[in-house]
Amino acid sequence: MPRKTKTSQAADRELPAIPEDLIAHFVKGPMTAEAVQDASMAFKKALIERALGAELGHHLGYQPGAQRPAGTANQRNGKSAKTVLTEDGPLRVDIPRDRDGSFDPILIPKHERRFTGFDDKIIAMYARGMTVREIRAFLAEQYGTEVSPEFISSVTDAVMDEVTAWQARPLEAMYPVVFFDALRVKMREDGVVRNKAVYLALGVLPDGTRDILGLWIETTEGAKFWMKVFNDLKTRGTQDILIAVTDGLKGMEAALNAVFPNTTLQTCIVHLIRNSLEYASWKERRAVAAALKPVYRAPTVEAALAALEAFEREEWGKKYPPIAASWRRAWDQVIPFFMFPPAIRKIIYTTNAIESINAQLRKIIKTRGHFPSDEAATKLLWLALRNITGSWGSSTHDWKAAMNQFAILYEERFTHPHR
Repeated sequence: MPRKTKTSQAADRELPAIPEDLIAHFVKGPMTAEAVQDASMAFKKALIERALGAELGHHLGYQPGAQRPAGTANQRNGKSAKTVLTEDGPLRVDIPRDRDGSFDPILIPKHERRFTGFDDKIIAMYARGMTVREIRAFLAEQYGTEVSPEFISSVTDAVMDEVTAWQARPLEAMYPVVFFDALRVKMREDGVVRNKAVYLALGVLPDGTRDILGLWIETTEGAKFWMKVFNDLKTRGTQDILIAVTDGLKGMEAALNAVFPNTTLQTCIVHLIRNSLEYASWKERRAVAAALKPVYRAPTVEAALAALEAFEREEWGKKYPPIAASWRRAWDQVIPFFMFPPAIRKIIYTTNAIESINAQLRKIIKTRGHFPSDEAATKLLWLALRNITGSWGSSTHDWKAAMNQFAILYEERFTHPHR
């Protein structure tokens, strides 16, 4: 069922009736659209200021004109002007003050510069990769509103508190499968644009649902970086990962053994196949892929090795020796795949789940170009992930069969993790 917009919600709501004499005060005859807008803004200003005055009266314990209660030292202390952004444009209002500065309005909190959901529009545009300049141009064109770069930055910077909380949130004690993958982003550092890697971890929970466990921008290389990632997961509550699926990321194996020594590291089979096909021409790739099927569809390790040797001896293996060589280099991380029953193989066969996320993120990154800082990249990617994963909820396809196999193979590690 489609979610109602704020406009449709307002249309469904019964609005309070405005007294006829008040309308008569504003409407003296035919009015232009601009005059209606000015009257609307004037009324909104008066209404906001009256509401803020009532809030301060409640805070102090007495309304304007009433006697100050005995023992109450705090009192009204004038007003300060503040420009807030409304859906109709900027509006300058007078905010009442109290002497000891303890009054924090609910209607327009301290340090807030917006009165409506206008910031939601800014965040939505930012999450789609639009720059501050593009957002300003859009608001000016669509709403006739001039918004400063500082205001847009303040709206998007407020997201970082949510990002920090999300990155530090507690995790499950055990994940049957965690997929790790990377994408490249361009960062400007010291006036030079450089490539950096952003790593994502997609966890499959014991009930088959999925969750992005975190995102990390690589600041160190190899095992040191992965040690930081795995320790982060452990600090947040994860004590066990049954299977980690990756694309042979550098330094991962050593770090994984140090932090999660009982975890099985599995190379993504689909990545291996894709890397193999890079050696072949477009016309030959279908045939090469078919020739590799007996390897990864083999029932046992021995049968898979025999199939790989047969591939080496036959047409495509002789024509493209690097293909078999790439499989042999990754063989230690390929072997675990053949220990699992078909239901689990189907789950860990590929990192397509996380690659689908990365494909959507790459579109946004391409639109954005480069980022001025790691924080800016983290902020945008988190907002994009929030949009992408917003519709998640159902368990991974064919999870029930896999769940039963996990329970048999891993026993209490799966059924009663760290009991």
